[in-house]
Amino acid sequence: MKDNVILTGFMGTGKTSLGKMLATKLGRPFVDIDKKIEDEAHMSIPKIFEQFGEEHFRELERAAVRELSNRRGLVISTGGGTIKDEDNLRLLKNSGVLICLTTEPEEIFRRTARRGERPVLDGGGNERLETIKRLLDERKKFYDRADYQVDTTEWSPIQIIDDICRHLRQFRN
Repeated sequence: MKDNVILTGFMGTGKTSLGKMLATKLGRPFVDIDKKIEDEAHMSIPKIFEQFGEEHFRELERAAVRELSNRRGLVISTGGGTIKDEDNLRLLKNSGVLICLTTEPEEIFRRTARRGERPVLDGGGNERLETIKRLLDERKKFYDRADYQVDTTEWSPIQIIDDICRHLRQFRN
């Protein structure tokens, strides 16, 4: 199998929860890039955005991607916009198998509405849903460059993990 398994996709698609399950199944360490940034900055991502702005957050993200891309045998969960940066996308793809988790916009709206703050999704109601659709459209060209895509809208977590593992078998040495 190629070295790292990297999960990407929009917020609310299940990158963290499925990443933890996948890491357990594969017997690998799990690293969530957003959590790594929060731990190292000693503040939440919404606080980083608020105090320092998105560009500062993206610099921290690039540093985390560079570091993790040099490690092997990980399951990595990216932030929703991590692969918008060409260098991040290249580094991640070179370090392993890039799997994009997708979900219907209405389901993303439902999943993200009940979780904490999402600095990229301002507003509520229809405005929030329209923002999700616009961002999905903007990021599609990056997500489409993944090695494999899995729609998490309808499947159970076990079905998704099994599907990813079936796909990963082709990368075994």
